[in-house]
Amino acid sequence: MNITVIWTLAQKELRDALRNRWFLLYTAAFVGLSLALSYMSLAGAGIAGFAGFGRTAASLINLVLLIIPLMALTVGAQSLAHEQEQGTLAYLLAQPVTRVEVFAGKYLGLAMSLLASVGLGFGIAGVVLAISDGAGSPAAYVGLMGRTYLLSLAMLSVGVLVSAMSKRAGVAIGGGLFLWLAFVFLGDLGLMGTALTMRLSVGQLLWLSLLNPLQVFKMAAILDINATLDLLGPAGIYAMQEYGQRLRIIFLALMAAWIVLPALAAYARFQRRGDF
Repeated sequence: MNITVIWTLAQKELRDALRNRWFLLYTAAFVGLSLALSYMSLAGAGIAGFAGFGRTAASLINLVLLIIPLMALTVGAQSLAHEQEQGTLAYLLAQPVTRVEVFAGKYLGLAMSLLASVGLGFGIAGVVLAISDGAGSPAAYVGLMGRTYLLSLAMLSVGVLVSAMSKRAGVAIGGGLFLWLAFVFLGDLGLMGTALTMRLSVGQLLWLSLLNPLQVFKMAAILDINATLDLLGPAGIYAMQEYGQRLRIIFLALMAAWIVLPALAAYARFQRRGDF
């Protein structure tokens, strides 16, 4: 495996992503809404203004849950399928490069583009908070940024898997949007309805929540900011009592699994397909 080839392909993928109008639109929306939330958060009781880092991090959680998975799934879903449809992927594979180099280069380039988007959104809002003498420790804010990037990589891996299984870009993007809706729907309201219908125990409800990467991100972010999961009700209280400080390791391991396993499955599919 040639690192130079991978880096060259990653740079090319990064340039393509930064020219994608949908990616730029998602990034602009994330940056704008991050700034708006930092301004609209309450700095004190009944006083509007730029909030502290911790309060702004809390207000950004729901924004991240909506925009970042959508952006990462869309970008990943069109990564392989779009080039196959255009005929450029077959031309690329005809060059003296291996499939693992092509896959690794494309994934790395898309991961860098997502890092740029997440860093831009959090960075601009963070600079504004610092200039405005935002109160509180920035540790929660930086922690949320790191977890947001991990969530984006998890959704990127799922999107690339969808792309590897599709022959048309439109089908791949449609599949990515469907998964985005499924992940969002299986959030708080979906889990509540499922728990009531199936009469799940608190422990079963917790582990059902942990199957959704968006819920894993949300619980980990709340734990970082609040140091407890009491805000999540009985499931959060049960999690703290049952696992305590091990929760952070569990959340990190689950997010790592969502990053690695779909990416490996996508590569296996990419390696086996003869029409690429």
